[in-house]
Amino acid sequence: MNRRRFLRQTGVWAAGAAWTSGLRSFPMAFGAETPARAATAGPLRVHPDNPRYFADGNGQAVYLTGSHTWNNFQHNSVYPAVDYDEYLDFLQRHNHNFIRLWVWEQGGWDPWAKDHVPVGPLPYARTGPGNALDGKPKYDLAQFNDEYFTRLRHRVRAACDCGIYVSVMLFEGWSVEKKGQVGNPWQGHPFNQANNINGIDGDLNGDGQGPEIHTLNAPRAILDLQQAYVRRVIDTLNDLDNVLYEIGNEMHTGSVQWQYRMIDFIHAYQKQKPRQHPVGMTGAPIDNAALFASPADWISPTSKDGYNTDPPAADGRKVIISDVDHVWPRNLPQWPWKSFTRGLNTAFMDLYGATRIGDKEIKGLKFAGDWLDHQETSRRRMGHTLSLAWRVNLAAMTPQETLASSGYCLAHAGPREAEYVVYLPDGGSVNVDLSKSPGTLAVEWIDADQGRSTPAGEVPGGAVRSFKAPFTGDAVLYLRGRK
Repeated sequence: MNRRRFLRQTGVWAAGAAWTSGLRSFPMAFGAETPARAATAGPLRVHPDNPRYFADGNGQAVYLTGSHTWNNFQHNSVYPAVDYDEYLDFLQRHNHNFIRLWVWEQGGWDPWAKDHVPVGPLPYARTGPGNALDGKPKYDLAQFNDEYFTRLRHRVRAACDCGIYVSVMLFEGWSVEKKGQVGNPWQGHPFNQANNINGIDGDLNGDGQGPEIHTLNAPRAILDLQQAYVRRVIDTLNDLDNVLYEIGNEMHTGSVQWQYRMIDFIHAYQKQKPRQHPVGMTGAPIDNAALFASPADWISPTSKDGYNTDPPAADGRKVIISDVDHVWPRNLPQWPWKSFTRGLNTAFMDLYGATRIGDKEIKGLKFAGDWLDHQETSRRRMGHTLSLAWRVNLAAMTPQETLASSGYCLAHAGPREAEYVVYLPDGGSVNVDLSKSPGTLAVEWIDADQGRSTPAGEVPGGAVRSFKAPFTGDAVLYLRGRK
């Protein structure tokens, strides 16, 4: 029986006992078994020596990569329903260790659909008196919906059992305005004055939409309600180690200062708690400069600055999770390895069986061809990058593109315990500068697509050396010096 189903059916999770992370073995690419690893080992924090990555409670560098999909928390009938147990099994099969847990703020309607679309559960109780615009009882914004927070805890805890870190999305930019689409999700938002019994009206300019609630111009009563909700989320999840927070998905540009305030609020509130979890801010349409200037621990950039073609090397200012949802790489199969060798973590916006986005056929969208054709390739390659991340001393490695003629090199270039991971997008040959690493290095070639490893003897360091892949297609060269 599926372990998660067994735990639920036997009532283990319902007992409310303190959660202890399990151990599991991941299937490893490159033809070997990966040692069992704790699902988590203390909350993540920015690695003190290599801030391109997080560190777990044992001080080990953690590289994050994984597939997320729109319906992995709430049900939004625009997209296929998700069996969460099967979804976690899918992530395990692909050797992924990270997801974003999607949140929608509206209880009905959707930007991509003309007709009404039910969404739920939401964090607020529907008590009435009176009915909202969807015909159901109005929301009482002073009363939380326990079903929402119970589901939230169970899903994050189930992911913990699978060794998967979860970025918990708190707000949603696509829930408050049309963004040029056919539907208006504000019709179903609890802060729409027609939908609540508390007299809250988030449409400050009377245009029938509510992006104002994600700004500092919103009345204090709205900010108080938002902060009360965030506190309840933190209270629900604080004892779990596999948690990250994301302020909101694709928020509008006017939300920047409001997001900064929310990040500071979460940091301050968590200081009163036993555990402190990282807080993130994501782009699109917010530009990358605003992300880097934020007080966030991690960010997801937009496609600008080359993140969709030739991603810039992470410089340690922030932990960067390069997300297909915001970046839309021009060459999706190459994106996982390009990102890994530039010091980036990765996340994939996974269709997970969806064929439509609201009223639109996915095949008709301008980016659909690459997306549909290369989903499985991207999932598979992301798992291969994680397998290699476990093998190397990631905390000591930095992107050093000038060391390889291909331009993609993650390395610890030194006299002892040197390691070089070089990506060849076009396969063939590459020159690697080993001047800082005298002595002998073991040579290994990895098929970038299938993850198969081919040992290739040894090479002396101390100079620029040339290497040729023993197979066709893009390739990864791994060089490892002796201790």
